Amino acid sequence: APGVHQLASLLVELDASDEASQILCADALYQMGCVEEAHKLLLLALSGNPQRSPILARLALLQLKKGFMYDGNQLLKKVIRIGDTSCLLPIMDIFKDEDRKLMQTHCHFRALTILKDKQED
Repeated sequence: APGVHQLASLLVELDASDEASQILCADALYQMGCVEEAHKLLLLALSGNPQRSPILARLALLQLKKGFMYDGNQLLKKVIRIGDTSCLLPIMDIFKDEDRKLMQTHCHFRALTILKDKQED
């Protein structure tokens, strides 16, 4: 992760608007345990394009990790509304085991709640 972070940081320096480099850098920061720095970088990347599912999904995990369930839910809803959920599976490979389980459990619980609410209606 440190080597990936150094490379991605250099790429971001060369082109600060390169979204792929920003995401790579944020993923490396996350892997190194620098969650706040990863969060700031993802917010910066999101400011350039607020409809990017890969960034929103990563931000959702970071919000859930911090215990901000409402914010995490809102970000996941936005990913679903955009319709590009194909980014979720590859992102799950990047997440640490504990965070992958957190995201899976959270999404499963929310899906069950939605189904239950629809049955009651």
